[in-house]
Amino acid sequence: MTLPAAKRGLLLLNLGTPDAPESGPVRRYLREFLSDARVVDIHPVGRWLLLNLIILPVRPAKSAEAYRKVWMKEGSPLMVYSQALTAAVTERLQGEYEVALGMRYGNPSIPAAVASLRARGVSDFTVLPLYPQEATSSSASSLARTYEVMTEGWDVPNVRAVPAFHGHPGFLDAFTTVARPVIAEARADHVLFSFHGVPERHVRKTDTSGTHCLASAGCCDALTEANRHCYRAQCYATARGLAQRLGLAKDGWTVSFQSRLGRTPWVKPYTDLVLPELAQRGVKRLAVMCPSFVADCLETLEEVGMRAREQFVEAGGESLTLVPSLNAHPEWVDTVVRLVRESDLAPTAGASRSAGVPEATRAR
Repeated sequence: MTLPAAKRGLLLLNLGTPDAPESGPVRRYLREFLSDARVVDIHPVGRWLLLNLIILPVRPAKSAEAYRKVWMKEGSPLMVYSQALTAAVTERLQGEYEVALGMRYGNPSIPAAVASLRARGVSDFTVLPLYPQEATSSSASSLARTYEVMTEGWDVPNVRAVPAFHGHPGFLDAFTTVARPVIAEARADHVLFSFHGVPERHVRKTDTSGTHCLASAGCCDALTEANRHCYRAQCYATARGLAQRLGLAKDGWTVSFQSRLGRTPWVKPYTDLVLPELAQRGVKRLAVMCPSFVADCLETLEEVGMRAREQFVEAGGESLTLVPSLNAHPEWVDTVVRLVRESDLAPTAGASRSAGVPEATRAR
């Protein structure tokens, strides 16, 4: 007897957002986020003390104020744009996949999204973390939580994860399509690629040789076996791909990293230090792209679009223009569909697939 084909589901993953721009919801969100050992990878006691004695007494009110500056009528920008992407992908994949959106922290949670898909009869899952570059604190944490949820029931479903797409031509082409007219209209004389930062120790943990990452000024000039899982190296690869497509001169673009937290070293150079340096070099009209985000959020709209703009102008620049993220742009929707279909055609990693941990995308 031939069994019917398993019903396929697509789970889109993003980091998450508070339910409201108020201290209470922000505090709940930050508590869940910063309690994750893959985000704050220090001793549990130290993490608890840092969270409860230093961060949570002060940061929720400040963050809530920042969220209120960018909050949309429909809700958090990250949620609004992620839902719009989900709706567009659902329409494109109708009849092929059941689609759901899950957030690593906050709502809709990963358990709720998985339950929704299972309630629709899904037993074969494709998981797409919406992070172009792989990092322990984003893609690995989201995948680890997904695999945990998938194995809670009696039957463990088939699960395949779409790899990081930092160099995928569809991703780079879509961002180029969004950026080119904005850069032209701004008459930008320089482009800054500002990526979300991570602690240096996170990068070093991915170094397969133990001697390559952050060991030299040119360690990220190319992707090699030693740094193939390095977040910083993947960011530079994304920037090179975008600069090439945009036709930028070698001295017409810069890479930096934003959103650092705490006193430990994070990957460099830091965006808030690069901005005044660019102004002092004579850059007047700066365009900023944030290619570690596929949806506009607090870190793009408020941190770059407001605070960084103010800082750059105060340092002597004339204007800073934030290039919008991909959000639900039709070309990005096409790319998401392409990534999913390509993943289903790729070879499966044997036993790892049954366990819900594909070899090529195993959380690190």
